[in-house]
Order: sequence, then structure tokens, then C-alpha cells
Amino acid sequence: MSAPATAARARTGLEALFAPRGIAVVGASATPGKLGAVMAEALSSYDAPLALVNPRAEGMHPGLGAAAAALEAPLDLAVLCVPAAVTAATLREAAAAGVQAALVCAGGFAEVGGPGVQHQQDVAEVLGETGIRLLGPNTSGFFVPRLGLRASFVPGVSSIAPGRIGVVSSSGGVNHAVSFRLQQAGVGVSLGVGLGAGIDVTAPDVIDHLAADRHTAVIALHIETVADGPRMMEAIRRASAVKPVVALVIGKNDVAEFAQSHTGALATSWRTSRSVLRQCGAVLVGDETELVDAAVALSRTRIPAHPDPGVGLITGQAGPGLIVADQLAGADVTVPRLTGATVSALSQLLPPLTFQANPVDTGRPGPEFPEVVRAVAADPGIQAVGLYGILEPVVDLPAAVEEAGLAGTPALIAVDGPPEGTAAAVAAGAQRGLPVVTGPTALARGLAALVRDARAQHGLGRAAVAAPPISAGTGPWDEAEAKDLFEAAGIPVPARARAGTREAARAAFRSLRTPVAVKLVDAAVLHKTEIGGVHLGIATEAQLDEALVTLDRAGAKEYLLEEMAPSGIDLVVGARRDPVFGPVVLLGLGGTAAEALADVALRAAPLSAGATGSMIDELAGKALLRGWRGGPSVDVDQLTHVLAALGATLTADPGIAEIEINPLRLTADGLVALDAVIVATEVPTEEE
Repeated sequence: MSAPATAARARTGLEALFAPRGIAVVGASATPGKLGAVMAEALSSYDAPLALVNPRAEGMHPGLGAAAAALEAPLDLAVLCVPAAVTAATLREAAAAGVQAALVCAGGFAEVGGPGVQHQQDVAEVLGETGIRLLGPNTSGFFVPRLGLRASFVPGVSSIAPGRIGVVSSSGGVNHAVSFRLQQAGVGVSLGVGLGAGIDVTAPDVIDHLAADRHTAVIALHIETVADGPRMMEAIRRASAVKPVVALVIGKNDVAEFAQSHTGALATSWRTSRSVLRQCGAVLVGDETELVDAAVALSRTRIPAHPDPGVGLITGQAGPGLIVADQLAGADVTVPRLTGATVSALSQLLPPLTFQANPVDTGRPGPEFPEVVRAVAADPGIQAVGLYGILEPVVDLPAAVEEAGLAGTPALIAVDGPPEGTAAAVAAGAQRGLPVVTGPTALARGLAALVRDARAQHGLGRAAVAAPPISAGTGPWDEAEAKDLFEAAGIPVPARARAGTREAARAAFRSLRTPVAVKLVDAAVLHKTEIGGVHLGIATEAQLDEALVTLDRAGAKEYLLEEMAPSGIDLVVGARRDPVFGPVVLLGLGGTAAEALADVALRAAPLSAGATGSMIDELAGKALLRGWRGGPSVDVDQLTHVLAALGATLTADPGIAEIEINPLRLTADGLVALDAVIVATEVPTEEE
């Protein structure tokens, strides 16, 4: 990009797109149903000059230059309703007319191949030369309800009310679908954006814009792909420090090609994206319904940064309360037992047969409900309160919470009842600044989002773990060389010896404590077991000779003998250079379980303090690392050293693509690396 274009881009930001002083529709039409006509009609509600451009239509401007000259305000935004083949030329004309931003709805670019690839390259060249900002192509547009700005061809978008949730979606369709759901949930939208192909304006751009927007309280993301991982990480980290970011990442069921090591096979794009975005402060959700529930809850309340917030659950009906409690337990949300003083206070307010230790079953809510809410919120173990009730005339839940005066303790209310009653409760909550959702599941999802957000904020404040990289030199590295490097970096490895002949192997055998493992040594063989390259439990020279013969048949030129480690829990740890996010580290169950169960946790390097503990907590098999049935308990500091060293190595050394230890065995004496793989970065050939 040229220097003038860079300066223009830095000056204009996205204001010209989302708050333009003047708009032109290029390719406008008077024929109902055509894109140019639909866009012109949609934009007519915006309080700014609108110019219609079509050289072949009577009564319209022949070009953007004439439109700019005729408007009484600067022409900031051009909405292009023209074919892909003429888009680049139209953009160049727009830039010459002073236009600073453009919306391109049409398809027919790189996504269709053929000539479309060149059309997209032509557009990119114009953007680089002029600095004009472009949303799209291949999108249904955007809308800013507060301003009456609706650059969208989707019917019904005018019904979306202004609100405090900004929606950023890879898909224009999902942008509208989520926004309609937010409208149905009784909250509105500050900005709804469908990125489409995203060849210029991308999710990080809009996240930055919304982070600074005083009309936006929470950012709701729908992500199909991430083009620039570091840029996305920076944007979410900055935004989540000032307002919640909720993210739905698509692609769980995609089948990607396996990388060379098990680490690459497990660290799929979907899994990596979710893990890294969570690490940067985003609240991850599983579907669009949960996205809406989480965004609604966070749009009006937020738990301050906390490592493990406790939730107090108050329910007017035991059955629905049980559903909420069960789902909170499944989401790893703490519902702590209330203190004796709190329970004593509740016993003076509630019938004796109700459960009062948390969840608090009020029976049928009565006039004492505000005092119940106040007592639970005041408990020292409670950082947020969730309330559920079927609508009855006995108590108005939003009014009761307001009367309770919670002094900053976040509260989320859920109701059920006739549609008109629930809508009224949602509206009453909005008037009081309280989030109100419908049903037990929505309450559980909203509370889980509040907790995840507080935990994420707590993690963001932690410093990176200082870890020197492993000085690996240049490869290739076989297992013996890799273990020498690990040992020098303070990572425990077994006592071992390398042998180039059978005689040397026998001598090494006599120097080691039996039984031993005997392996072939070859940097080109990453999975030795599959070719008969590993023999375990060798206790006699006769067994050794038999193993050496088998290894020779497998192509062994050298041998590695090492003392067998005691029994324990096998883990896999690794680091790989993700093509999107850069160096990431992995922790999971080792051996075949790592592949069969995919029970792994990932983080982008460098690791922050406390990251290892949170990675352990993400594993389904976490109990195995915490002294399960008298077994060994992992030294978190030692495991942190291993993970941080691997991540630091990839960060510092571009010549390394992947490092893996599988298994890293957890024994009563600590961790020991039983296998080691270092993979060099492939250097492209001249032909490539």
C-alpha cells in the first residue's frame, strides 16, 4: 500500500462506513425487486443526503462525480449494486469523487474461481492505491438501528430496534438471523455487520470500532475463518478489557488433513481458534441460541474479574431450578453452599420444607422475595445471582430485584409464562437495567457466560511466564538429539545411551539399570512403534540381541537404549506453528488416548501465569492429574516449565515447525519425557 493510502486509512477509520455524511447507491434502479431499488429504499430512512447513480436511468446521476457535486454533504459511502467485473473500475471512480468507504454486495469474485479471482485482485489493487475502505463483497450488508441506517437488502431489517449489542458475523445471513433473535429476546442491536468475503474490512476492524463505541455494551461474534490470527487476538484482547466479547466459532465437524505429528492432528482449526480466542478474553458459545442468551446477559451486567465466581441460584419452582443447577454443574460453574449465617437468615423468611443452602427454593415466591434476594447476594461466596420464576401476580421479579438493592452484585432473571407476560417482564427489566431471559436453559447459559467472562478477565491481567527457548541449532533432530536438548533445558528425560553397533549396544545395556527400552534412531521416522522400532522391558542380553535383530530388519542404523520409567499417567505436550495464530502449545492425555479422545487443551504462546492450571481444568481427564485414587499429582510449576519452554522455542526459532513429547509420563517422582520429536520448518523450493 502506498503512503498516502495508509494515511487516508488511518484518518477515516470506519466512521465513513457506519456513520456516513452522504451516501450514493451505484446501480440504483426504479424497478421493484432489483438490488439497486431495494438498497435505495432501505437507505431512504437514514437522515443524510442520498444520491442515486445510474447513467442509463432517467432522473438519476450519471456518475459518482456528478453525485458528489450535487450533494449538500461530503459523499462518504458508496453502495455498489454492480457486477463483479466492473466493481474495481467503479471503486476507482468512487475514490476520485472523494468517497472513503464502499459496500459491495455482489458475488462473483474469488469464491467462484475463474475470472472472479482476477476481479478480486483488481479490487484489492484499487484499495491498496486509494485507501478506500470496503465491506464485502458477497454480503447482505449492515445496519445501525440507532441512526436509522440500513444498508441491507434483507426484508424486515427495519424492525430491529436500537440496542447495546454489536453483531459481527462472517455471514450476512447469520448477522441478520442473530439480530432478529436479539430483537425477539427484547434487546436491540447497536451495529449489525455481515463481513462477506472480507477482503478489506475484517472482524478485527469492526471489533476495534465497537470497542470504542459508547453505544455498544457487548460484542457478539460469529466466526467461520480467521485470516490474520495475531490481529484477531489483539482486537479481542483490547475489546474484552473494556466490554464482553461473545464468540461462536464454526467448524467443529470439519475434517482437516493430519499434520506430521499427533500435535498437528489434534490442533484442528476449530479447536485452536476457540482456545486462542478464549485465551484472549472471549466468551465461547456453542450455537446461535447460546450466543443470544450470553449476549443478552452480558449486555446489562458483568461480574468483575474473578478466578472462580460463585453463583447464588434462587428459584420459585424446584423443578426448573434443578434444570438450571444441573446445567451450571455441567458448565463448571460454582454454586457454593451458603454460609450458616445466610441460611439462618433465609430460614426466617422461607417455609421450613424448602431447600435453602443454594440453590434456594422459595416455594411460591411471596412478598419476602426481595429480602431473600438481598440475603443471598450478600453471602461472601456469591458474586452473581440468578433468579427463576413462573409469572404470577404475587411477585414482580424485576421489581423485587430492584427493591433488593444488590449494591453491585450482578443479577440475571429468567421467567416463563404467557408470551405477553414474558414480553412485559423483559421490558420491565430493560427499564431497570436488568437482563431478563426466558426459561431455565437460557438462565443457565447466561449465568455461565457471566462466569466465563469474569474468569477470562482475571486471566488477561496475568503476566507471561518467562521461559528461555531450547537452543536447538539446525536439524534434523532424531530422538536422542532431541532428548539431549530437552535435558539441557531442564526437562527430565530417562538415563540413556546411544549406540552405533551391536557391541556398543551391549556395553550400554550393562551400564544402565534394567529393564530398558531399545529403539531405532532415525530423524526421518516420527512414529517408530508402527514399524517395530521400539522394544520395551528388555531385561537380559539375550532379549537385547533379539530386539537388535528386529530393529535391524526395520532399518535401524543406530540404537537408543534408555532406562524404563516407572508407571504413571501418560500425557502429550507439544508446540506447533499454527498457520493462523502462530506458535501454540498443547496439553492432553498421552498415548493412543490423545488421538482417540482428543482430550486436549491449547494456548497461544507465550503462556501467561496460571495458564497451565486452566489447561488442566479443561481436560475431561483432569482428575488423573490431581492424584486420582492415590496416584501421582502433577507439579504445575514443572509442567508449566515444559510447556513454556516449548512455546518459547517456536517463538524464538523459525526453523522449528513442531515439537512433541508423547508420552510425557507423570510419575511419583515427577515428569519424564519418554519420547521426543522435533520437526524442522519446510523451506520452499524455487519451484514452489
